[in-house]
Amino acid sequence: MSDAPADPALRAAYRLCRRRTRIEDPAEYALIQLVPAPLRPALHALWAAANALDDLGDDRTAPAAERAARVEAWIAALHRELPTGTSPDPIRHALVDTAGRWRLDLSDLRDAMAQVRDDTEGRRFADWAEWRAWGRENLLPWFAQVRAILDRAGVPVALRLDTRESYEEFLDGVRLTDILTDLSADLAQGDLLLPAEALARHPGSAEDLARLRWSPTVSALVTDLTGLARRWVGQETFTRGMHPGPATVLHTMAALLRAQLDAVDAAGPALLRTRPRPPLRTRARILAPARTRAALAWSLTPLTLPPSRPPGAPQPVPAPTRPAGAPVFRRPPPHPSGERPPAIPAARLPTHVAVIMDGNGRWAQQRGLPRYEGHRAGAAAVREVVHGALEMGLRHLTLYTFSTENWQRDTEEVDAILGLLRDEVTDNPFRDLDVHMRWHGRAGRLPPDLADLLHLRERTTRGRTGLTLTMCIDYGGRDEITRTAAALARRARAGQLDPDRITDEDFARHLPHPDMPDVDLLWRTGNEQRTSNFLPWHAAYAELHFTPDLWPDTDRRHLWQAVTAYTHRQRRLGAESPNPLSL
Repeated sequence: MSDAPADPALRAAYRLCRRRTRIEDPAEYALIQLVPAPLRPALHALWAAANALDDLGDDRTAPAAERAARVEAWIAALHRELPTGTSPDPIRHALVDTAGRWRLDLSDLRDAMAQVRDDTEGRRFADWAEWRAWGRENLLPWFAQVRAILDRAGVPVALRLDTRESYEEFLDGVRLTDILTDLSADLAQGDLLLPAEALARHPGSAEDLARLRWSPTVSALVTDLTGLARRWVGQETFTRGMHPGPATVLHTMAALLRAQLDAVDAAGPALLRTRPRPPLRTRARILAPARTRAALAWSLTPLTLPPSRPPGAPQPVPAPTRPAGAPVFRRPPPHPSGERPPAIPAARLPTHVAVIMDGNGRWAQQRGLPRYEGHRAGAAAVREVVHGALEMGLRHLTLYTFSTENWQRDTEEVDAILGLLRDEVTDNPFRDLDVHMRWHGRAGRLPPDLADLLHLRERTTRGRTGLTLTMCIDYGGRDEITRTAAALARRARAGQLDPDRITDEDFARHLPHPDMPDVDLLWRTGNEQRTSNFLPWHAAYAELHFTPDLWPDTDRRHLWQAVTAYTHRQRRLGAESPNPLSL
């Protein structure tokens, strides 16, 4: 916040968030103190909101159904209050003000908030994969909001693609450290938030923990888990190339987590009765030099802060969020002509339509415009076709957005295309639609902030089941097959696969997106009749459909026409033609 709020209630709300952070999580408070003062109120508001939700879900004085209802009511109230910029609840008041000031999209928190409601029923994890998915779904969206605030302040915290897994494992370490720290409180409530896979390595540990009995088996389990958490929080390579301010915060966070794990190890039997804390002198030894490093880093960094607002000025309306219940997605807007999609039975619809969106540059040149203006016009056609796919009930739509060969184009055009992609993904035009967005392509060559946004959209929409929209960006079909062959070769060299027995199914399982269905209909615009290295594995048996219209002149009706033409094809997939007399 660049200025103190004029509204006394809002000032009190931020003070409450700050006080709760300081009292209930001194380590988190100390980390927030390492960022510039104007950013701290927003971070206090985020922490207090996440903690308020957790408190509602963990209040064991109420039955599970009542706790779930309270959590859902809290989120529903937030949904109603976001457009107004105010709330009678002080923590939500600070949160909605933060969302407006910093232009945060709180819809990205929807799944994380819903998870708190679902956790009231209790959680059990079969293995580490389930546990990681649960922890990351809860933590990643909140950390993404912190990163968004830093980005708005002019300090982007984009992650290198080759360090993303290290970042997510770091957050796994945060979650595991929290669980070990809170073990006594969780056990008192009958919760054991560890995967059965970990407990099975120490037979009897689950029973001993349920009885609050410290045994050699429990001691060995705790030692194993603290060692695993140390490895995870020790993966700080993702801070390479990062601004020294956020990097200092993350390194300090890792040091505090290691100190907390030392306290867990030192607690012994007391771990089952009370929450361990590291000695104050240990925390002071970590924080004193961190404050010096952070102060130096931020003193050299000009910040971009939200403009001051005079008393009574309207609150900017942030992007809407939804309550935690089953999401209600809006219908796509109708076509301006009023035309509706053809009535095609679901059984006859293609499952997967892939599109080569050709003709953007030619469209611009025909109008005497720079080529990048054609890509801008093509973005509107993308929205149109996605709307038409939703209206038809298609399940998978894959768009050839930027190929591996497109890097050879003029630098100005490449930069314009990537900038347009960044703007589209940031604007998130399908936010309120039942669209799961995915990215398919190479890792490493895209600008880190764009790749970060693509991963964010994929993660925050993965629960949507209407249309899976896959954008192929820095994608090449031969490259995909080459990388898949390399993955198979590595497994064969490791003795995990017999090269003489590799099947189509083995190959498909090693593709970058093994769950992508085969393409039924491959459609290309722009009056060209070639497939241009697009999805060669998936499109081996696709029906091909070529149309003369340039992509920016395309709308949803062209998609409907392509699908209608597909339904008139006779698909034999290599089998003998049916006997016409039997038809």
